[in-house]
This record gives sequence, C-alpha cells and structure tokens, in this order.
Amino acid sequence: LQAWGVDGHNSHTNVCSSSARLGHFLWCGNDRPSPDYANAQAILLLSSHLEAGHYFNPHAQRIIEGQASGATLIVIDPRLSNTSAKADVWLPAYSGTEGALLLAMVHVLLDEELYDREFMRTWVDWRGYLRADRPDLALTFDNFIVSLKELYAQFTPAFAAEETGVEAAQIVDGARAIGRARGTFSTHSWRSAAAGNLWGWQITRCLYLLVVLTGSVGTRGGVGLHLSNKFVPRHPTQPAPADYWNELLFPREYPLAFFEMSFLLPHLLKENRGRLDVYFTRVYNPLWTNPDGFSWMEMLTDRDKIGLHVALTPTWSETAWFADYVLPMGLGTERHDTMSQETHAAQWLGFRQPVLRVAREKRGETINATNEANPGQVWEESEFWAALTWRIDPDGSLGIRKHFESPYRPGQPVTMDEYYGWMFEHSVPGLPEAAAQEDLTPLAYMRKYGVFKVKDHVYKPYEEPLPLETLSDVAIDREQDLVLRDGQPIGVLVDGVARTGFTTPTRRLEFYSRTLVDWGWPEHAVPRYVPGHVHWRHLKREDGEFDLLPNFRLPTLVHTRSSVKWLYEISHDNPLWIATPDARRHGIETGDLVKVRTRIGYFVTRAWVTEGIRPGVLGMSHHLGRWRLHEEMGNRTASALVKIDRLGSGYKVSQVHGAQPFASRDPDSSRIWWSDVGVHQNLTFPVQPDPVSGMHCWHQRVTLEKPSPDDRYGDIFVDTARSHEIYKEWLAMTRPAPGPDGTRRPLWFDRPLRPVPEAYKL
Repeated sequence: LQAWGVDGHNSHTNVCSSSARLGHFLWCGNDRPSPDYANAQAILLLSSHLEAGHYFNPHAQRIIEGQASGATLIVIDPRLSNTSAKADVWLPAYSGTEGALLLAMVHVLLDEELYDREFMRTWVDWRGYLRADRPDLALTFDNFIVSLKELYAQFTPAFAAEETGVEAAQIVDGARAIGRARGTFSTHSWRSAAAGNLWGWQITRCLYLLVVLTGSVGTRGGVGLHLSNKFVPRHPTQPAPADYWNELLFPREYPLAFFEMSFLLPHLLKENRGRLDVYFTRVYNPLWTNPDGFSWMEMLTDRDKIGLHVALTPTWSETAWFADYVLPMGLGTERHDTMSQETHAAQWLGFRQPVLRVAREKRGETINATNEANPGQVWEESEFWAALTWRIDPDGSLGIRKHFESPYRPGQPVTMDEYYGWMFEHSVPGLPEAAAQEDLTPLAYMRKYGVFKVKDHVYKPYEEPLPLETLSDVAIDREQDLVLRDGQPIGVLVDGVARTGFTTPTRRLEFYSRTLVDWGWPEHAVPRYVPGHVHWRHLKREDGEFDLLPNFRLPTLVHTRSSVKWLYEISHDNPLWIATPDARRHGIETGDLVKVRTRIGYFVTRAWVTEGIRPGVLGMSHHLGRWRLHEEMGNRTASALVKIDRLGSGYKVSQVHGAQPFASRDPDSSRIWWSDVGVHQNLTFPVQPDPVSGMHCWHQRVTLEKPSPDDRYGDIFVDTARSHEIYKEWLAMTRPAPGPDGTRRPLWFDRPLRPVPEAYKL
C-alpha cells in the first residue's frame, strides 16, 4: 500500500480490540499488553476461557503454569465456564458493570495501603493530574494519594455488589489477592468486556489502574509492554508514506479511533463520502464477521459504490459470494511469512515456510514460485503483490516497481528467498552471528530452526538509561522532567538519570489524559466507571428484554480455526444460552425454538437452558452460523444452504438445509452425522461504534419472544434502512476533529501506515 501511495489499510480491528487498545495506549503508549502469567502470583481474567480474552494460545499454558505455582486465579465473567470453575475467585458481574467492580478493588487497595508507593511516585504522572484537576492541593505525592481516595471513595465493595450482582466479600477477596501480589499481578484486556460495551475502553483503564497500583508494569510476573516483547524486522526498502488522508478509513468524527472505522464503510459510502474503484478484502470476511452484514451485501453489489471487488481468501467465505474475483491465497503452510507476538517477556521472530515447496526443493526440484508447488496453484500473498506490482509498473516509470525488485539483482523481480534473506541478514540483531556459528546463512538458519530469539527476560524496559549518544543537543523541561530533542520528548529524568520511560507525551504512566481533555472528552480524563448501553437497570425485564452476549468464543472454534472439519464435528451449533430462572419465567425448555429480536431485525434459534450463565444475560457464541448460496460451493461441512429474499426495506434468510453427508475425494465427507450448523446472529446487529475508540460495541439489547407458527430454525430478517438510522444515532454521539492544534488526530497516537504529517492538518 505504501509503495502504491495508497492510504487504504482497512482492517477488522474495530470489531475486535480497539477499545482495549485505546485503554492501554492512554496509560502507557502501548496498545497491547504482554502478561507474564507463568511467573505471576495473582492472575485476573476477563474472559470465558483461558485463551478467549486474547489471541495467543501459549497464554493458556502459562496461566495453568502460574496457577500450579500458587497464583490466585480471579475470573470476571457472567458464564460459569471451565475457567470460572477453576478460579479461586469467580466474579460473575453483570455485563458492562466490570468497571465498578475493578474500581471497588482499587478502593480496597487504597484503603488498606496495598499499593506500591515508590513505583507510583516514580512512574505515574501524578503531578500532571494535580496541576490540572486538583490545583487546590499542594504538589506532593501524598496529596495525590489523598485525591485518589476521594475520587474513588464511592466505589465501596457494597456499592459494587449492588451494581454488579457480585458479593462484596468476593470482591474484597479478589482485591486482597491482587494487593498481596505486589509487582507480580498479571492480567490483560483485549475483547470481552472492553469489546462488548459502550465506554469499554474505560473498563480497560480501570483494570490497568490495578496493574499500576501494584507496581506490576513490565515486571517479572506482571504485565509487560508489547513494544518491548514484539520484534518487527525491516523490509529491503521503505516506501514513502502516503501524502493524503483517507476519510473513509478515519472519518473526522472519530479522531481517537483505534483504528480504521472499517465496519462503517457501507454507511459512509451510502452518505456519498466517496467511492472505491477497487476493493481488496483480505484476512477479513466482513459480510459475515461484521455487524449489519447485509449493508455490506448492498454495497458490494452496487457498482456506483464499488467498482471492482477482489476477495483474497484461503477458504470460501460469505463475502466471496459478492466478489468479482475470488483469488485463493495460501494458508500458513502454503506461504512464507514472519511472525512475532508479545507472548511472554522476550522478543522472538518466527518464520513460516510453504511445506510442499520446501519438500520438493529438498528433493532437488527447482520451484520458481510457490504456486507451482501449492495444491490448486494457490498463490502465496507476498508473491501475488509483487507480481501485480510488476504488471502495474512494468518499466518502473510509476516509481513503485523498485520496491519489489531484488536487493541482489537490480532490475529483476524479488524472490521470496531474496526478500527474507535480506531481512534476516540486515535487520535481526544476533541472527547473522548465530547462523555463522553453524556455518549457515541467516536464511538457511531460519529455514532449519524456524525461530530466533532476539532478546530474553525483557523486564522494566522503561528504566533503561538513554544511550549517551542520544543526549547531545537535548533540552530539559524542568517542570515535567522531560528530555527533549527538537521539542519532542525522548526520555524522562528520574532521580537525576535520563531514562527511556514510556511512549506517552509525559514519558510516564498517564493516570490523567490531557489528550482526552484537549480532544473534547474532559469527563473521561481519568479512569472512571460509566454504565454502558446494555446496563441492567435500563432493560425492561417485564417486556422480555435482555442483554445478549454474542462475542464469546468456544475453545474449539476461534477466528483462525472455524473451518476445520474435525473441530466443527466437536462444536457445530450455537444455541441461545438462557439461565434456568429466565427460561422458567418465559416457559422455555432446552431445544425450544425462540425468536431474538434486535433493533434491526430478528433471528430464530434453539434455546439451551443452563446454570452456566447468570440470570438476565443471554449468550450465543461467535464463529458459527456459516451459510452458502449454492449446493456444491463453499464449506459443506460447516455451512447451511440458504436463500435470501428481498422483503420491503430488508432481507429474509431461510435455511434450505443444514450440513449433509456428500460424496467427495475426502471420505470424511460421507461421515457427516450432524445437520445443525448454527445461526448467523451478526447479520441482525446494527453498528454501534463507541464515540471515542470507534469499537463496535458487541452486546445487544434484545427482546426474547416465542416464534410465530411460520418461523423456522435459522430464519433471519434484517431491515437495512433501519440499520442506517441507528448508525446515525451513534454517529451523533461523537465529538469530531479538529483537535486543539487543528489536526485530524493526535500526532502521538498510533495509526497503521500513517501518512505524512501534513496530511494530519484539517
């Protein structure tokens, strides 16, 4: 995209994790946590199972290791999951009240002096808070503690018990366990409560306040910083950033969004804010994953809005039905790829390789491109973009081909060996030396081992002194103890030593966010509890209203594994979880058909009566309800054949049949014994973007009804005209750019593929 000069990165982040990202980022300048669970003494999970709250499988093992070593496991979740059953303290709070529970824990830590005074004095920007919010107090750390106690005085365990439905004694038990684990409290917030609720990013800020109070930031057994634990290698060339701002990605109504407002694209185009000549969907199935999928269907079939739609996908998808080109891309075993994530307190770089290509090359064959070896001539995506760029700019006159030329053979297309060979030779510290010890090239080393550890035992990176060579031509801001170069902070003075600090404007942990104040949200300057859009007090129980929790994951089916036949055999339907008292009140038994009505439509599914969810909350798992429009196309193991009919200003989906056994080259296809493959609930959800983070707030205020005689399992209806009206309701909650400096977005905020600074100006 940067080589092409296109500001066009439109990912799924705002239906995934943007509220949690914003909450973390406002505190420490890192938008992702890196918990060190294996070494923790207290672990708090806001999730239904060990891996649901984040996206790293290794966390599950490390959580188990931590508990086996004596850590106290605290779980906040309205479902009695296996993880909740293993918890030492289970806190089944009402959805959206988690912030009150967390601040009650803060109250206990402050009241019982269970906080790390020295860490907070050193690394929290408490002076900035007192100057801005408490000018009546002298600028001392003791007064900061006094102000904290006053600020959170109302959040007693008794108050939180009334608000959350959790016993006060349990809240105190959890808080004391966290307080005892000073420096070794580990947790994270990624989806779950943060993704489900309006103002969910404040839930994350409240959670991180516990991390800060206990001095567990970047410590062994605490919560690390992803920038220190994730390694990002360089490419052979670095194209210039785009010289313009794409308002279809970052509309001015959402200046603080983390990140692109991708799920609003149909509504933005409906308002004539732009048109796409060519739209690539990749690593993204918006028609199925996003809320309000039929607005996507309308957009993708409207030539006035999308000129050409190309779906790059390793598996058949609902979005692919509405593409002009469906280009199968390689899975993880069919492509080259580097991988690094903040899985623990280290930096590592992994290297994927296309299995069949490597096998054939080891047998002596010459393979010029991966699609020559992959089944079905499937491309690997890196080679696709390189080849496409050479077709677009065959003679180099556009200035983009040069970024896809060999670094070793000028004027020739880069090969994957050359691309990754250069990367491993020039941008991975220590790898060339490790390879030389084995008489290997860096590429051969990575082909042999598949992973390289760049750093280990990465703790407290903010304490690192600034290198001496960086201290020339610097200025000191004595009021904030900032080390400045060209007016920008590069470090902070701590007891007379210039240290790296955090990547925030103050280089300290920001309890008080000047950014939120400056950009129009002064009431949210500090971590606070704000009841969300599905708060239990707002629901009309007598009319059958519930909070629907639709964004939880089954352990067997997560984003990357929802098409695997063996896993689908284990988990293939998504009934509606309903608590026994609620089912009794509505006359519902397990297996009964029920109709769930949202603000833009309804779906019909079956009930599962259970003690595993708290009363007042309905649950329905994600990743199920796949569908197809043709009998013999798509994943027949995991999808229902459906028909879609226009009905007024909306669409009606009817299931023709579910999964069935069928003959194929795979003998397992004749062994399919299940028919129910779930119901696609996301179609019936309106877009609900948080006005600050941009996160789609997944929880739904729904009405539970008995089905009519004509309703059938899997029926879905969606009114897309109504969905656009609700989009406008949520849009009206925003406070648009410009900010105080006349820009579209704070310059210190992360942004994928950020354009030139001039593009930020409005």
